[in-house]
Formats: sequence, C-alpha cells, structure tokens
Amino acid sequence: MYIDTHCHISEEDYDNIEKIIENIGNNIAIISGADEKSNYEVVKLCNKYKNIYGTLGIHPGQIDNLSDDIFGFIEQNINNPKIVGIGEIGLDYYYKNDNKQKQKEIFIKQIEIALKYNKPIVIHSREAAQDTYDILKNYDNLKKVLHCYSYTLEMANLFAKINVKFGIGGVITFKNAKNLVNVVENINIKDILLETDSPWLTPEPIRGTKNEPKNIPLIAKKIAEIKKMEIASVLQITTNNAINQFDLKI
Repeated sequence: MYIDTHCHISEEDYDNIEKIIENIGNNIAIISGADEKSNYEVVKLCNKYKNIYGTLGIHPGQIDNLSDDIFGFIEQNINNPKIVGIGEIGLDYYYKNDNKQKQKEIFIKQIEIALKYNKPIVIHSREAAQDTYDILKNYDNLKKVLHCYSYTLEMANLFAKINVKFGIGGVITFKNAKNLVNVVENINIKDILLETDSPWLTPEPIRGTKNEPKNIPLIAKKIAEIKKMEIASVLQITTNNAINQFDLKI
C-alpha cells in the first residue's frame, strides 16, 4: 500500500474525479485544501470516499481578501475523522514578497488552530527557508511536513531536528534535481513522505501529462534507486511514516 500525502483533486483540475480516485485502488490519498473553494471540496470528497483523507488550510498565495468565515469553516470541520491536518499553509516569497508580515501572521494563526486541535501541519515554503524555520522552531512538539521540499541538505538537517518530515514528489525524478537527490540520499528514510502534488509535477517518464496519485510508485522507485533500497521497503516505510504523522486510523 502507498499513501499520497499531498495532492489536489478538484473539479477545476480533473474532468472525471471518480476515475482519478478509482485509479488509486486500495491505496490512500490525502487531499490538501488551499482556499475556501478547495477546502469545501476536500470535505466533500473525504465524506464520499473511504480511502480519501484531507487537510484544510489557506495557501500563502491565497491570503488576500480573506474573510473570517474561512477560519470558521476550518474549525467547524477539523474534528471530522477524515480531516487529518491543517494545510496547505506557509510562506511563499517567490511570487509575492511585499506582504511578508501578513503571510507570517496567517501562517501562525493556522499553526495555532493546529495546536488547539492537536493536528499536524502541512507547509508550503518557497524562497522562505529561514523565516519558515524561525517560525516552526517555536512549535517543536507539533508534527510538521514540509511538502515538496526544495531547500538544501543543511536546512533539511535543521528542520529534522524540530520534528519536520519531508514531502518528496515528482521533482526527484527530474534531470536537474541534483540538490534534491543529495537531500534524499542523506536524510533518514523515516523522515520521508511520498506525495504527488497532483495535478502538477508529474514524474518522469510521463512528465508532460497531468499528474495524479496513482503515480506514487514512480516516485518510490526513484527514491529506492537513490537510497539503494528495495522499492517494497520504501513503500512500506513511507506508508508507516504517513500513518504515524497523520494519525491515520487504518
């Protein structure tokens, strides 16, 4: 069994969601919310499909014109047994960096919700390594996942010391992923979670097609090559990592 710990499955991205979920088979996907619309869809899909779980949150690129209703919706649904975390939350200075303070405030507000309900957080962090670390180090006991990890091995070692796990996706299969290969080679397999970030970041050799959770084995295969392990061991260990990180009742 495998677990896709971070994907986005919405009517906006897929013509046939039923088929995408059917393709997962007996495996599991955790769908991540990013704004009001996607959070609503996450809850709907979690309630409909046995092997679909979800996280609710506000992506740093979606923090303009927020209403308090979105935080209310998150808290109203956080005790749904299929909602297993707060995410996708965090900091992104790549597209917009003139609102850093507001990004930090919204990030921390959502971390506090996670603390209140004892939920892990799923973090988006782009060109914001130090600020992300400086915030997260204040929440040492909180379970944390840095999804689509893109920073250095040195930063990974620092993050690992404050209870952070690393979401590794299709980028690990790309030809220009030397930095990420170095990270995966040197961090503990027990700190790795598999993810697709569907519908984006489709792994080789099918890059150019729309990504979906069924592609997790391609990512596991590459990690197995890098770490000189059997693919079955990579799948087993990362599945156990995900079960523990998100307290999945399976």
